[in-house]
Amino acid sequence: MPSRDRKVFRGAKPPSRLEKRFETLWEAQGGPPLEKEHRFHPVRKWRADFAHLESRTLIEIEGGIYVNGRHNRGAGFAADLEKYLEAGLSGWRLIRLGPNELTGETIARLVTLVQGG
Repeated sequence: MPSRDRKVFRGAKPPSRLEKRFETLWEAQGGPPLEKEHRFHPVRKWRADFAHLESRTLIEIEGGIYVNGRHNRGAGFAADLEKYLEAGLSGWRLIRLGPNELTGETIARLVTLVQGG
């Protein structure tokens, strides 16, 4: 049994409702292939929801923003800041999308961005 103070790697998580919506919109806009649950850091086991490797773009779908979930409480928010800082310092462009950003227009703009437009 793992110790409580040790982080346990649990593998890829199943996609959320918002991640599925993003994927549907991405495909509808003709977006290029994305890698799901991409481990972007060589040491830490951080994952991004989606990654476009060619443009070095990470896409994070931020759910639970209105329910005082893990990402909104102090420790979770601080952990996300560390993760996002390391992504940027490692040369990744990070795009964070909440429920309000999951629109055809926004995703079309993102597709254009990663395709070099």
